[in-house]
Amino acid sequence: MKNKYVDFITDEHLLICIANLHKSYTEAKNDISKKKFYSNKIDTIKLTFDTKFNDLDEQSLIEAEILRQIDKSINNAIGNFHEEVLGGIQGFEKGNLSGFDIKAVDNTLFADIKNKHNTMNSSSAEALFQKLARYADDNKKTSCYWVQILAKNSFIEPWNGDINGKEYSHSRVYKISGDQFYKLLSKQDDAFFQLYKSLPTAISDFLKTIKKSAATENSALTEINEGASKSERTILDEITFENFSYYLGFDKL
Repeated sequence: MKNKYVDFITDEHLLICIANLHKSYTEAKNDISKKKFYSNKIDTIKLTFDTKFNDLDEQSLIEAEILRQIDKSINNAIGNFHEEVLGGIQGFEKGNLSGFDIKAVDNTLFADIKNKHNTMNSSSAEALFQKLARYADDNKKTSCYWVQILAKNSFIEPWNGDINGKEYSHSRVYKISGDQFYKLLSKQDDAFFQLYKSLPTAISDFLKTIKKSAATENSALTEINEGASKSERTILDEITFENFSYYLGFDKL
């Protein structure tokens, strides 16, 4: 029986991948408390410029900042989605905290997947090259890949050149765009395009199978507003005080 969605993984597997991503979306949206919002110091200097230069009121500005933090979590989950999809192709499997993201079951391929081409600094790139080179050296028939799902071009090429001031090259270490990696594993030229075209239908089908529940409101903005009301500070001053009250002069807010 022909698959409904894509030709290279089962319909059931794709729906499981979508279900897992939906769970990540829900958790990200429902899990922003003030404590979590403050877990990375808030750049209130930048937020001050944003309010003035972008003509935003403080409430809208903080809502946008909370959404930015949620979006960061979602981007990580999207990378995991691709790993799960690719791990459902026959002959391949997803790594589970094992040092690789995707591998061939016969150990002829190892891959590390990044959702975007520019998510690594030079030190991270160097560490990744060294890791992939070790896999290649330990398995003489293995090819290793740095996968860039969203790349600037469609390509597969040896990964060599200057990284962190050092010259790196290996005959079986490659970098590859998302479309080419989907093609490599599925042996179908348009596999990535198939996924793109099928997602609206597959997502709609998945959503029909779950009960709609009221989303738990993230509490960060409510907590900040309550604090600002009690202290009689503006929202921005409240955030600044709670993040930098130990800085010289900031206790006067």
